[in-house]
Amino acid sequence: MKLHVLSKMGQRTTEPPISWLMHAALSRPKLISLAAGFTDNASLPVAEARAALNRVLRSPKTGQPALQYGITAGDTTLRQLTAAHLRKLDFQAASRLGATECWSDGAMNPTLQHSNTPTLHPKIYSPERLLITGGSQQLLYMTTEALCDEGDIVLVEDPTYFVYLSILQSRGLRARAVRLERDGLDLAHLERVLQSLKRSGELRRVKLFYLVSYFQNPTGVTTSFQKKCGLLKLLKKFERAAGHPIYLLEDAAYRGLRFAGNDVPSALAVPGAAERVIYAGTFSKPFAPGVRVGYGILPKPLFTAVKHIKGNHDFGTSNLLQHLVARALASGIYGRHVARLQKRYAHKARVMKLAIEKYFPPAVEWWEPEGGLYFWARLPKKVPTGVKSKVFSTALKNDVLYVPGEICYADDPARRKPNHEMRISFGSASEGNIREGIKRLGKVLRRFF
Repeated sequence: MKLHVLSKMGQRTTEPPISWLMHAALSRPKLISLAAGFTDNASLPVAEARAALNRVLRSPKTGQPALQYGITAGDTTLRQLTAAHLRKLDFQAASRLGATECWSDGAMNPTLQHSNTPTLHPKIYSPERLLITGGSQQLLYMTTEALCDEGDIVLVEDPTYFVYLSILQSRGLRARAVRLERDGLDLAHLERVLQSLKRSGELRRVKLFYLVSYFQNPTGVTTSFQKKCGLLKLLKKFERAAGHPIYLLEDAAYRGLRFAGNDVPSALAVPGAAERVIYAGTFSKPFAPGVRVGYGILPKPLFTAVKHIKGNHDFGTSNLLQHLVARALASGIYGRHVARLQKRYAHKARVMKLAIEKYFPPAVEWWEPEGGLYFWARLPKKVPTGVKSKVFSTALKNDVLYVPGEICYADDPARRKPNHEMRISFGSASEGNIREGIKRLGKVLRRFF
């Protein structure tokens, strides 16, 4: 087949990095992969999922609907349970914060009316605004498809989730990157980026900001609630010049994997969130990746547009898997499993931390997460870690794999792409492999210092 018969999107879509990283891990049995963001295999809830499915399929009354097609928006019961679950998370997180001030004029956040009894607007968490998807990845793709035309601009963290960067590349979109700090975005840098786009006349092409807000992939950073407030305020400030709404797409895939510190309210708790915030969540990471059930809360009319696109994709997420997740939520199976998983990851993160302290050269800087699956390590700038670097090739020869930090950075003409960092995951590796993998990687790094 000649290349020219493909569409423009077909021609520019390349193999995402996640594909060859997974292939490398699966094709070399002796390789220790600290790259793939898989969850802990030993902790997958086999018995619990079997029990939930048995309950679903125990009679024709419950089994037949689960084995039939469902509706595009998702199973009604699961949408209700998911909306209630998310509202409970935000209520608990907001209660710990108490009365929170978001705006520079000191106005009280109306969603947090009292320091002891904050009240979140129930309409924001309505099941009618919630769409069930085939994992949160599908929601990210469909939302971007609904909002962006070829040549449009998406604002992203610097660095960010590299699979989402592949979506942007595939759809012919441009990215502008905003620096990260330890508590989230550098808001001053965001304002400079927006001002620059306004001066160049490109602000009208900016449609959304993509934010991985909890235990960010790849850095492990969690965005503070104050910075979520500031981010939305800045986007609103520049909307008039853009001539259209600028949405915040909050990717909360790792929210359930917190093992230290307190939860942070989502951007849905910020004033005006109902009009501008798209919240993407999933049951894959905290329950079972093979289930592939995610969800999103979207403003209207964006909800309607994305639902129509989903109708063209698959006209509904797997109905049986939706019934499985609904049963797990309603019975308490899901909550109990997440609690066990948090303890498991806390232990594995500590194993990796101790190994890093023991085997990595002192010149390597690294960030310790409070949840999620990743550590982020930064080498001196003179030591590249990219796909074509000697560090990467030497690591492969020594049967250890990491994610090169360079693939987590957008192609932004405003800055040179960093090439001296790495993402290392404790998610799927056993404790023994974590220790041995970090030992091998540390031995490699010492050769280059």
